[in-house]
Amino acid sequence: MIFSFVVYLDSMTNNRSFLFNLFLFFCLFIPTHLHVLGNSSAVASEEGFSDPVAQKYTTLRLDSAGLSFAAFEHAYKGFLKLKNGKVLSQKSVLAIADMTQSSNAKRLYLIDFDKDSLILQSYVAHGRNSGQEFATSFSNVAESNQSSLGFYITGDRYQGRHGLSLRLCGIENNFNGSAEQRAIVIHGANYVSETFIKNNGRLGRSLGCPAVSPDLCANIVSIMEGGTCFFIYYPSPKYLEESFIKK
Repeated sequence: MIFSFVVYLDSMTNNRSFLFNLFLFFCLFIPTHLHVLGNSSAVASEEGFSDPVAQKYTTLRLDSAGLSFAAFEHAYKGFLKLKNGKVLSQKSVLAIADMTQSSNAKRLYLIDFDKDSLILQSYVAHGRNSGQEFATSFSNVAESNQSSLGFYITGDRYQGRHGLSLRLCGIENNFNGSAEQRAIVIHGANYVSETFIKNNGRLGRSLGCPAVSPDLCANIVSIMEGGTCFFIYYPSPKYLEESFIKK
């Protein structure tokens, strides 16, 4: 690269044709310079400057499963913060409900980081006052019949009026701190099915609970029970600004 530039300067001092020297400069100096720039990203990658969250997202192939990177990034950072804070169980399980997606999509994702695998993907309902096919409104208020955003830690299983259910403890006071008071739990519901979607054009809705398919409820509860991280995502500006991962 330096040699090429020297040749160019030397040529100019010998009063050769300006156009010829300009041609020589672009043929020799510029391609060499661009080659160096082109290799810079490869060098950065080799030295480990790539984003570990993006690497994890790619390894799990979550893009092809329909989960947005924004949802995963927020969920994963919160999971790591809770894990490092020793408030989760030994399970390396993260559950994400991506409420940016249609309720007709399988927008519940159960990820096992020990296996680096998406172990389950299924339908999940939102609250009836959160929206029709898409959830757009969220609340932490009792009897709002809306879903609540944010991070939860799962509790124990129990038998309730909906059958097998899983207790949830909301850890973000301004967004889901009333979850236990509102009896927001994971439970099975017949309106969470492809048949309901076919007959009604959308998934059924709950009173605020992240209801799941009765056929998968037992499996979901077994995976998630006892101190795992559950995250309900929607890019509400207020939530993104005040989420506990910002603190």
